[in-house]
Amino acid sequence: MLIFKKLKQFSSPFLIALSCMASLSANAHFQMLYTPELLHAKGGEISFKMPFTHPAASGHVMAVDKPEAFYMIKKGKKTDLIDTVKDIEWQSAVDKGHAYQADVKLRGLGDYVFIAQPSPYFEAEEDTYIQQITKTIVNVGNLPTDWNKDLGLTAEIVPLTKPYAIYEGGIFSAVVKSKGQPVPFAAVEVEFINYVPNMQNNHFAKEPIMTPPSDIFVTQTIYADANGTFHFSLLKAGQWGFAALGIGEDKMYKGKTLSQDAVIWAQATKLP
Repeated sequence: MLIFKKLKQFSSPFLIALSCMASLSANAHFQMLYTPELLHAKGGEISFKMPFTHPAASGHVMAVDKPEAFYMIKKGKKTDLIDTVKDIEWQSAVDKGHAYQADVKLRGLGDYVFIAQPSPYFEAEEDTYIQQITKTIVNVGNLPTDWNKDLGLTAEIVPLTKPYAIYEGGIFSAVVKSKGQPVPFAAVEVEFINYVPNMQNNHFAKEPIMTPPSDIFVTQTIYADANGTFHFSLLKAGQWGFAALGIGEDKMYKGKTLSQDAVIWAQATKLP
C-alpha cells in the first residue's frame, strides 16, 4: 500500500513506462539506421543499413514490412527518400532476417536528419506491436544546422548534445517528446553496437568490441526526469542507441496494443 501511494505521486507517463518495462526481454529491440560515420568532411554517397535487431548481442533479426516512411530534413527542408529503400538480408550470430538498405547522397554542408518510420512489428511473445520511429543525424563539414530541431514527431528524442561530436566518455543529453511535448519519466533503453556491422556483406562482426561483465549490462535502462530529459555517458567509442518506450500517441494497431517508441543514434569518438 505504501508503494502504491508513492507511485500515485508520479504522473501517468511514469506508470506507463513502468508497465512497458514489465514485459522487456534481456536484450532490447532496436531499429537500426546505421551508417559507419556520422561526421563527414565532405559530401558524397553514404549507405544506411536498417535491420530490426539486438545490436549489443548480435541477436535475432526480426522481419518487418517495408518502412512506412524514410526521409531527410536539411536546413528545414524535407526530402522524401522512400524510393531509395531496398530489401536485403541481414545476418546476426543467431539467424538471418529480412532488413532494408538505403543509399543517399549528401550535397552541401550542414546537418542531415534522417528519419525512418518502420511498419509496426508484431511481437508474439508480448502479444503487442512495436514501431520504433528512428533518427540518425549526419553532419558534413563541421557546420551544425538542424541537429537539435524538434520535428514534432509522435515519438521523438530531441538531442541537447550534437550526436556526432561526443568524445569517448562524454555525456549525451536529450529530451523525450511526443508531438513537441516532453514526456516525463519516460523509460529509455540504451545499447552499444558491440558487433560492428559489415556494410558490404550485410552482417554483424563475429567478435564483439567488448565483453560485458554480465548479461544485465547488455541493455542499460534509465529514466527521463520530470521534464523528459535524460543524460548518459558514452563510455566506449562507437555508436549507441537510445530507445524511449511507448511514448507515441498511437496506442493500438490492428486490435492489439502498440508500443510507439522513439530511437536516436549517437556516436562517441576516441580522444586524439
